Formats: sequence, C-alpha cells, structure tokens
Amino acid sequence: MEACGEEGQVKLLGMARSPFVVRVRIALALKGIDYEFIEEDFQNKSQLLLQSNPVHKKIPVLLHNGKPVCESMIIVQYIDETWDTKAPNLMPKDPYDRAIARFWAAFVDDKLVPCEEALTSQGEQQQKAVEDSVANFLVLEEALRTSLCFSGKPYFGGDEIGFVDIALGGMLTFVKTLEKATNSVLIDVEKMPLLSAWMDRFCKADGVKEVMPDPAKLLEFMFAMRVKFTTPPAAN
Repeated sequence: MEACGEEGQVKLLGMARSPFVVRVRIALALKGIDYEFIEEDFQNKSQLLLQSNPVHKKIPVLLHNGKPVCESMIIVQYIDETWDTKAPNLMPKDPYDRAIARFWAAFVDDKLVPCEEALTSQGEQQQKAVEDSVANFLVLEEALRTSLCFSGKPYFGGDEIGFVDIALGGMLTFVKTLEKATNSVLIDVEKMPLLSAWMDRFCKADGVKEVMPDPAKLLEFMFAMRVKFTTPPAAN
C-alpha cells in the first residue's frame, strides 16, 4: 500500500528474500509506516533502482518523497530519525549506548554477513567459513552474557527491539536456511543458549514475523545457488 498523509510517499525497492531488505521492512513495520514495496529482479534491474542508487546499483533503496536513501542500516537510522515521534526508538538516546549499538551492528556486517560463503563453497573452504561464522556467533553469545549493555535484557536494544536486533535479526531466516542447505550448525542451542533464546523471541515478535522471507522459497533459491557455484564447469 502506498503511503500518504504525514509520512509522505514511502517506497522500498528490494527483494523479499534479501536479509538486507528484511532489515528495512522490520524497521518500517515496528514504526507502523505504510509503504509501497517494489520487488526488484537482479537479472533485470529497474531504471528506478539504477537511477536511485547509481553508485552501487544494489537493494535496498528507500524512497521518501522521491529522495533515495541507500544501504540497509543507514536506512534504518534514517527511519528512526525521520519518524522519531513514533515508538519504538530503534537507536538509544544516550550517545555512548548509540556508539555501542553501531559497533555491534558493524560487527554483524563485517563478521557475520560473510557466512554466506558457506553456501558458495565446499570442502575445506566451506568448513572454514562455517567455523569462522560459529566463532563470531559465540562472540555475540558472550556479549549477551557479560555486556553491561545487553546482559539480562530480552533484546540487544533492551526491553524492545532496537538497532542491533534489526541488524542481526534480518539475517535469521537466511542463517537458519543456510544451515539446512549446507547441512551445518551455525547457532547451536547448547553452546549458544542466550542467542538461541533471543532468536526465537525475535522471530515471534510482532512486526518481525510478518516480513520474514518464506523459508521454503529461500531454501529453493539457496539450493539453486549452491549448484551454480559448486558444480565444476563442463569440459570443452
């Protein structure tokens, strides 16, 4: 549905299965912002996408009254600042807490997004990608256990879903489906009880469960990608 009224015109260019697009959709849902979702095709990118993000030509792109905002977590911050009177606050009010939130969101992008390498590799390379991802998920488990900012709270954002939750949470369906596609375990319930409990809580939250990708369709896509990247080229 296209937005109107005080929110202006809000459009989101993306793909439903993209974890980066899911981040933005969660933020919009939590804030209660109506928007028009425009599904993009990677094989045939729209002129609107190419014009809106001429540097990277990637999704997601948020269009607010015709003005584009790119990169998922930049968009999430933009949403929080633009609709700052709408609850919940996705970024902490305290400057130090905001810095901590940005640090962990950057950790997710730098250390956990690369877990997708497990999908496009095999053998020792895949095993290393899985082991590296598990090690980084264990870092988050430790942060949930010991950090003064997170310890004892239901979410990284405190009592409500916040910036770090969205950064990591947008990836959850991708991660769980990746485990099935590669027959691996990235988030072990026994080794990561706090992170596992957070994951279950997050996925069941209102505003989250409605925009998560269809696991069956995502698994089908992943199997196709895995075949594409791991099948040796035919001999001439």
